[in-house]
Amino acid sequence: MNTVSVAELKIGVLGAGSMGTGIVQIAAMHKHQTFLVDLNEEALNKASSNLKNIVAKLVEKSKIDQTTANTILNRITFSKNIQVLSECDIVIEAIVENIDIKRKVFSQLEGLVKETCILASNTSSLSIASIASACKNSERVIGIHFFNPAPLMPLVEIIPAIQTSENTVTLSKSCIDSWGKISVLTKDTPGFIVNRVARPFYGEALKIYEEGVADFATIDWAMTQIGGFKMGPFTLMDYIGNDINYTVTETVFSSFYFDPRFKPSFTQKRHAEAGWLGRKTGRGYYNYADGVIQPQPNKDEKLGNEICNRILVLLINEAIDALFLNIASKEDIDLAMTKGVNYPKGLLAWADELGLENVLSKLEQLFSEYGDDRYRPSALLRRMVKNKKTFYS
Repeated sequence: MNTVSVAELKIGVLGAGSMGTGIVQIAAMHKHQTFLVDLNEEALNKASSNLKNIVAKLVEKSKIDQTTANTILNRITFSKNIQVLSECDIVIEAIVENIDIKRKVFSQLEGLVKETCILASNTSSLSIASIASACKNSERVIGIHFFNPAPLMPLVEIIPAIQTSENTVTLSKSCIDSWGKISVLTKDTPGFIVNRVARPFYGEALKIYEEGVADFATIDWAMTQIGGFKMGPFTLMDYIGNDINYTVTETVFSSFYFDPRFKPSFTQKRHAEAGWLGRKTGRGYYNYADGVIQPQPNKDEKLGNEICNRILVLLINEAIDALFLNIASKEDIDLAMTKGVNYPKGLLAWADELGLENVLSKLEQLFSEYGDDRYRPSALLRRMVKNKKTFYS
């Protein structure tokens, strides 16, 4: 195990996109010597410019002084040469979501870094065990999944592979916690906690639209005004990008051996194929062109409650099933959903509030109506209702 104290760790980040740049910002602001590597010089220059602008704004707002700003920026080395990572204690990979590319990169990294260096992937849904198997010393490999934008989002998922050593988990978690982040431990399964449990927020909203029950604006209105979510599913998918959200859905669906609970939507597929990716392209489920008047929702409270309840019970069922399969503790599941995607309440606590028997009844009604396995209640939910138990006393 690395004997260097957490505060003295040298941090390397591979990939100068928005995520990699955000991670570098966090590390440098927490006094770590930090290295950002990308083969693309344009990406490096953009990252450098963005970081200088961010630090300058902090000075303008009197959050830090100019001396501190200079010190932060001086801690960061920008390089096209991957060799600069050789003295790092933790290297976090934040490159394209492609398992074959990641495996090649990790194999290359292992040949460069010292024996005690932790190799971490920021993947949002790919197998850490598969990535780790590319290394001779797979015990040093772990998942450290930040949420975008990394400096602002408090949650980080820590994902040990089955090969990962306890020492690697302990040091990784200590480092992330020292950055003021809220870390949750999750099993190495597709989507981990957040991207697994959140699938119905998008998938069921799309299904409701495809059935003609309501339009995008009405579904978004129901989830924000009745459900209390900060963004409706279609607004959020446009913010994330339909290409990214659809790819995650496809990955989770195929990784779960095509379980109907995670089935992708043709509506989203067609939007992605059309290049209607959301805000970044000016058109998604909504049209963001100047002067366009956005559609108004149907503010029928009965309809809104039905939409909200239908999506919510599926979210709760997925959270319960994650607990049933030991993906994470009940506390970490609820923390992940409130801190990672800003849900108004932890889903398991929300289930207690609604009444587990009511959640089960709604799922059974949907399952009976559709005959679709996406609505099948978790075995744990059935057991808890039968035994009159709750998640939190």
